[in-house]
Parts: sequence; structure tokens; C-alpha cells
Amino acid sequence: MSKILITGGTGLIGRRLTAMLQERGHTISLLSRSRQDGPVKSWLWDVEKHFVEEGAFEGVDTIIHLAGAGIADKPWTKSRKLEILESRTHSSRLLYEELKKGNHTVTSFVAASAIGYYGFKDEDRMLKETDAPGDDYLAGVVRKWEEEVDQISSLNIRVVKIRVGVALSMDGGALREIVKPVQLFAGAPLGSGKQYLSWIHLDDLCRMFIEAVENPSFEGPYNGVAPGPITNRDLTKAIARKLKRPLILPAIPGFALRILFGEMADLVLKGNRVSSEKIEQAGFEFSYPTIDKALDDLLSRR
Repeated sequence: MSKILITGGTGLIGRRLTAMLQERGHTISLLSRSRQDGPVKSWLWDVEKHFVEEGAFEGVDTIIHLAGAGIADKPWTKSRKLEILESRTHSSRLLYEELKKGNHTVTSFVAASAIGYYGFKDEDRMLKETDAPGDDYLAGVVRKWEEEVDQISSLNIRVVKIRVGVALSMDGGALREIVKPVQLFAGAPLGSGKQYLSWIHLDDLCRMFIEAVENPSFEGPYNGVAPGPITNRDLTKAIARKLKRPLILPAIPGFALRILFGEMADLVLKGNRVSSEKIEQAGFEFSYPTIDKALDDLLSRR
């Protein structure tokens, strides 16, 4: 079993991933901006001050790097957009600089990335890991983020990047926000409703990270999405069907969302259709390969 150091371990993915790794017998510690209470050992770091607490890497085999400011947590002001970028690039660079010093036992580095790498695409074509990055704001963030992570492979460390899709969970994220109005008979598609959502059940996503840790043949980028991308309209209908709620209201106009959220409205008004073929060919098997199976499980947890 591995000794694993996780950054961003207190977020939605990090909390669930920590629990699942511990269930498999791995020893987990966290790299955090503040000391964390609880049974998991935490070490301090401060990216702005280029500080990592001494001893954080001691005995560590694998680093799982999840840290980064939430893209939907605050309005996309100029300063917030810079924070979203630098929280990813600067933290990755700090880890590279620390690992470059040597005197550690790290052999694997598993990093979160994002399907935003491909940009927003209003098309049916399935996007694969070999496709070029997009040219919008988020695509630029992810491209620069991955460039920083890729430096770590020059240190003879195996690097895996999981390009995370929309992780579905009732503990946070997009699904909970879609379920709320549907429950209140106020659910409706957003904009055209035709935009694709490349989703994944949170547990399957965490199992991908675990596979990347445990399987030394994993290397490079993998799309962290389920086999069946779904449109916003069809997802809303599927949730309403599972909750036995009618969809009475018309679609919410895109212009209204843009007035409310500005450029950040692209997160729900645009999307992309991303392929899971590469990770499936690597032998990964989904527990929740369809939206029906995922919703049956997740909505039972309400």
C-alpha cells in the first residue's frame, strides 16, 4: 500500500477520495493552508510564500494534486480569473520546485485537470485526449495548468492527469443545484438545453484516481467522464422523471443568465462532448456508466 499526500483534500473530490483510499489500506496525509482536525495527518503549505512544511514529503510514494480555486464559487472578475489561474499554476510549480530538490521517495504524481482543456464546443463530435486545447478563458487556464504539471515528469516521476468532467454528487456541485428547483416544481432547461454535459458519478471519478495511483501503466492525460455525455435538457428531464416532478416552466433564456452571471454563465450555457474511450481501453470499468444508474444511486442519498 502507498503513502499518499493530497493537496486540496478538503474539497468535494478530496474528501471522498481520502475515504476511499483509506478503505483500500493506503496511508493518507494532507497538504493544507491550515492545520486540519481529525485522524488524517495534515502538513502546512503556503503557495504565495513558496512554503511547504518540512517533513511533508517524508516517506510519500504518491502525490495527488487537487488544489485550485473553485471556478463557480465567485463572479469572474478580473482578479478572480487571475486567482483561478494562479491557484493552479503556482501550486503546481511549487510542488515541482520542492520535488526538484530531491531527497524524497515520490515516484508518482496524479493531478486533477479539467475537460475545460478542450474549450466549449457546440458540436456533437466526441473529444479525445489527443485533441488540441480550446481557445476560451477556461481552456487557457487548463492548458497552462497542465504545462506546469508536465514539468514534473522531467524528474523521473510518473505523471497522470485526470481531466475531470462534471462530478455528480448530492454533497455539492452541479447536481444538487439542478435538483433543488426540480423538487420545487421549478425545474427548467438552461438556454437552448442542447449543450452537452460530460458528467461522472463522484465515486467513479475517485476510482479513476485510485486506479491512477495503483496501476503503474497509467501515464499522461485521461478524461474523467462517464461513457454517455448528456444534454442539459435531457439531464433535467431525467432528474424530473426520477423525482416524479413535472417540468412546467419554459427554458431559462440564456440572456437572463448572462445578465446575472456575466461570462461565468458559459459554465451552464455551453459545454462539450468528451470521450471516455481511452480510460475504458486501459481496463477501467464504470460502476455507474449511465445517467439512470448514477441518478438512481445519488438521488437515493437525499
